[in-house]
Amino acid sequence: MDFLQGQETLTTIEWILRAIIAFFFLLTVAKLLGQRTISQLRILDFVISLVIGNIIAHPLSDENLGLKGSIISTSVLVVLYLGGIFSLLKFPFLRRLINSSPITIVQDGEILYKGLKKARISIDVLLEELREEKVEDVKKVALAIWEADGKISVFLHPKYEPITPSSLQLETEPFDLPRTIIKEGKINLKELNQIHRDEVWVASSLESLYQTEIKNVLLATLDKKGNLRVFLYR
Repeated sequence: MDFLQGQETLTTIEWILRAIIAFFFLLTVAKLLGQRTISQLRILDFVISLVIGNIIAHPLSDENLGLKGSIISTSVLVVLYLGGIFSLLKFPFLRRLINSSPITIVQDGEILYKGLKKARISIDVLLEELREEKVEDVKKVALAIWEADGKISVFLHPKYEPITPSSLQLETEPFDLPRTIIKEGKINLKELNQIHRDEVWVASSLESLYQTEIKNVLLATLDKKGNLRVFLYR
């Protein structure tokens, strides 16, 4: 385990082993930190992600730096991070201190310039965020809030809300997720067994409906009504 320490030179194998250990160690750390760190980068999340990446990167590029110290430092930071998350959940005043409060940037179709300044975003950024929410006109927005994780929450005026079956009091069928029975030319036998079908049925269905073979299918799905949808390699 000498390659964990700082050295003047490292062999190729030692470099590889050092990188492998660092990689799996980071995977373990990411698992411990949870999905929250990856999907919603708030202040605490951003700092821990940035610092851990920095600590691990240096010994991978500098053979004079030992990996042991980086692992110890990262472990301490993980403990501090998890302790910080627990404290934020238990003590609301810490939550208010560390996490930013939501900022109203649009209200009743009017852009609030003070809100934009407080959130430190430009008109261009606001319009971009609205476009991503499929909103082309600010006047349609009843309320837009800049959240602490850097995302925008948009609420349209009721008259601009999309019409849904529930608004028309229409009955709809329960949600059904089609089963993937073929993917990249390979049959999913587990899915077939659950719907009491076999490979012979799949092959004959493809031949009769699409005049093709299993190996030519990129994706094939089957819903509960027995509708087979096939996407061929193009």
